[in-house]
Amino acid sequence: MTARKLLILTLLLLVIGCGGRVQKTIPPLVPSAPVPSPETVTSPVPQALPPAGEAVKPPVTPKPLPALLRVPIDQLPPFEDDMDLASLEMAIAKSLSYLDRAAGSGPTRMDDRVVTVTELKESLLALREIFRRDEPLGIKQARIRDGFDVFQSTGTDGQGRVLYTGYFEPLLNGALERTERYRYPVYRVPDDAVVVNLWRFKEKYQFEQEVGRLRNGELIPYYSHKEIEGLGALAGRNLEIAWVDDRINLFFLHIQGSGKIRLPNGKLLQIGYALKNGRPFQSVGRYLVETERITPKQLSYQSIKRYLREHPEELSEILWHNESFIFFREVVEGPVGSLGEILTAGRSIATDPALFPRGGMALIQLRKPIFDLEGNVKAWIPFSRFVLNQDTGGAIKGPGRVDLFCGSGDDAELVAGSLSERGALFFLVKKRTDDKSIQR
Repeated sequence: MTARKLLILTLLLLVIGCGGRVQKTIPPLVPSAPVPSPETVTSPVPQALPPAGEAVKPPVTPKPLPALLRVPIDQLPPFEDDMDLASLEMAIAKSLSYLDRAAGSGPTRMDDRVVTVTELKESLLALREIFRRDEPLGIKQARIRDGFDVFQSTGTDGQGRVLYTGYFEPLLNGALERTERYRYPVYRVPDDAVVVNLWRFKEKYQFEQEVGRLRNGELIPYYSHKEIEGLGALAGRNLEIAWVDDRINLFFLHIQGSGKIRLPNGKLLQIGYALKNGRPFQSVGRYLVETERITPKQLSYQSIKRYLREHPEELSEILWHNESFIFFREVVEGPVGSLGEILTAGRSIATDPALFPRGGMALIQLRKPIFDLEGNVKAWIPFSRFVLNQDTGGAIKGPGRVDLFCGSGDDAELVAGSLSERGALFFLVKKRTDDKSIQR
């Protein structure tokens, strides 16, 4: 074979061998950061290697902040209150009634201290005694400062900022039988609703539960708001407590969790929260903002209600965005909070039960609205108030959320609908006799 033929054969083999290779596209280079001037360039510090055979330790992950932190003695808030003593005593009595029943319940961790139910009760009794004393405010404040540990919520940002909203007890018009006017049902708990308390299976799921229904031996999610209201999933099962005449007011009854129904004979039917369907709560107000129906600046209870009234053709779509649905029960008196006790207007708050002591005494600091004769907010003034932790709410989760019960009727609706304020939340617990309090 001549040298020329040998060269041609070699080139052919090279071409055939390269035909099946996948050519990789070289990605464009990411522009590098500006190179510092020579005088600013520093050599990296070499990291010490572990001795041979020793495992490399993973980086330490910082622990999350607890929900409550002890307040240093020199940073305690002023212990002031803007309401009457009678309402405070009424609220304290309700918490004491609950704590008597909850004697065997577990303790609550508050920063470096674990607080028992007995200690919560003793704290309420001691505070009530101080409030009742015929003494100047300064002396009462000194007694609280010297005798109580104070713990502040770390809030939404870890810096103690808490978002306060308000809720109230609505009054609806209704009847015990369906008519052309009264055609929107208020349901009691269905007998096929299965409640699963997750803490019975794993301790980390404290106060968490799921609600579903059985189908072929499997627990599946319970009917959604749309399935119940739009598709009649519960119709014909004799679950109606009453029928009301206003779909929008009924929706807000679900948001508030309790209310009164005025019957045609003038009698008031008191109803309270019994159970939810287990579906996630979705804010209708946030949905209206996200869909650009109202602006964030316009967002309020009043603006949401006004939009729903003015756009009836969009009502189902908007209301069903919130899959959550509340089942009610008749109660003798109300409104009844999650502790099974009647709430006190201005004195009862709802918080996350997994984080804060149920029935405990708290101090809140925020602003409240002042209205003109037309019901418009003309000013906001700061205030502080002693309150009792006596309720929960589907949207009240985490250390940065508190719902203040504002009472019943139109005035309460006005205050609750206006309230969306940042503030601070403190819990008070009586010092132990052998406790040398941490003075940071």
